[in-house]
This record gives sequence, C-alpha cells and structure tokens, in this order.
Amino acid sequence: MKWSEISIHTTNEAIEPISNILHEAGASGVVIEDPFELTKERQDQFGEIYQLNPDDYPEEGVIVKAYLPVNSFLGETVEAIKDSINNLILFNIDIGLNKVTISEVHEEEWATAWKKYYHPVKISERFTIVPTWEIYEPVSSDELIIELDPGMAFGTGTHPTTVMCIQALERTVKPGDKVIDVGTGSGVLSIAAAMLGAEDVRAFDLDEVAVTQARLNIKLNKVHEKVRIGQNNLLDGVEENSADLIVANILAEVIVRFTEDAARVLKPGGSFIASGIIQPKKDQVKQALNEAGFEIIETILMEDWVALIAKKV
Repeated sequence: MKWSEISIHTTNEAIEPISNILHEAGASGVVIEDPFELTKERQDQFGEIYQLNPDDYPEEGVIVKAYLPVNSFLGETVEAIKDSINNLILFNIDIGLNKVTISEVHEEEWATAWKKYYHPVKISERFTIVPTWEIYEPVSSDELIIELDPGMAFGTGTHPTTVMCIQALERTVKPGDKVIDVGTGSGVLSIAAAMLGAEDVRAFDLDEVAVTQARLNIKLNKVHEKVRIGQNNLLDGVEENSADLIVANILAEVIVRFTEDAARVLKPGGSFIASGIIQPKKDQVKQALNEAGFEIIETILMEDWVALIAKKV
C-alpha cells in the first residue's frame, strides 16, 4: 500500500485540534516537529533523545505530520482536512502559516517515522513515560513507569499540557479518591491517577478510537481493575457529587463549556485540574471557573501553556 504524508505548518496552540482533525480523517500516528525540542534541557539519563537534526524542524511555529493511505478519496480527504483547519479560526485558535504540503512515503517509512521522535522521558518527580517498543530500567525505587503505545489516539504523554496535568495529579490525588478523566485520549492521566492511589477512575472520550487505544494502555499498565473507560460527551449523564477530582486536558473553549457540570459532579471541596489552555485563554477559563463556584488554587505554566488547579467551594 502507498501512503501520503500530510504536513501542516502551524502554531503550538493548534497542535491538539489539528491532531484531532487528522485522526478523525483516518490518519495513523502524528508527528510533531517543534523547534523547542532542539534547545529543551533534558536529564543525562535520556541521552538518546539528544539526537535531533535541526534540519527536521521549522525556524518558527511547528509542523504537524500524519500519514494517509493513497486511494481514490485522498484528494477529498485532504480538502476536508484543510477546511476543518481553516474553521479553527472561528474558535479563535491561531493556525499560523497554515501551509499544507503532501508527499508520498514508502510503507516501511510510514510505519516507523513517528516512533523515532518518541523516547523515555522523565516528566515529573515520580513519573517516566516509556514507549512500549523501548527497554527502560528505573533509576530509583519510587519511580513510576507508564508504558504507552499512542497508536491512532493522539497523546504520547510528553506534551507540556499532559506533563502539567500529571504534575498536578501528583500534588492533588489522595489514596482512595474517585477521579474522572474528561477527554482521556491515550489514557495516560487515568493511568497516572490510578498509580497515585486513586480507588476508582472513570475515563471518558468522545472519540471511539481513543477509547479503544486508552483501554489497551490501561490494561498494559495493569490498572484496568481501577480504571473504567467509556465513550461519553464531557460529563453528560454523570451523577452529582460523585467525584473527588476531575482532570481535563482539552481545549480552553471546551473547558469553559462544562465548568458548571464539573461543579455539579464534584463533591464539596473537590478539585478540578484543567489543562490544554493556551496563555491568551487563561483569564477566560479562570473567569468561567470562578463563575461556576471554583477557587483557583494554583496556576502552572510551561512554555505557552497553562494548567489550573481549582477547588469547589
């Protein structure tokens, strides 16, 4: 089978919505080429990740790549992707240059191209994310290892928004907590919550592909007895006062739509970790949380992204 590589030159803010558009169009695996990776400081034990070629990265913005089968519908698929990306402007998402290019790749290149960007990464005090195809030995006795195979569900666990969520979970999850993960993607946040001692974790995603892949990752990390996953739209139908903590790593525009639902579902004093927020949207999300009855406890910043820890008062 022949494959076509679609490459979109865009912004950090648009990475996740464009990744979602590509997956909905049938792409298998997404590569993100961010020039920040060339200067990012990393600990010595992950030396292999230093082997990055500056020629593979844009001088500004980011490049999102995905792979589509070459068939009679390819032209229509690409046009639909372009239209969906252009429509992101309606949600006040900066799509930058929005330069789209197409090239043909061999099947063996497609199968492994995105994997070369993904290596073991220590993302917090306790957690290290390890792809399933890598061999990794823990460097400390209390290190928590999350094995991930992103498959067709975007999210390798190393994006700043995910890293901030996991760091917030480390500070927030208490043994025995009941947690809800809204927009679970690869399932990494649900896995982290379970490993930190949560008793019951419910993971929701609207995307059926994400639900399938998250279920595989949850089983791979042996937390399937604690984590239940299902297809659901945000918190629709979730019972009142049923969670100690809600975590959501999704777009700011989506977070503001269900802050009142989050307040309804959380127990008094419960916590809401919200990430996926680009800096210019921070105040909009804070206002929505305050209006829903939350107090902002902590603001976490990483690159151009923001995560908020809020408490139901």
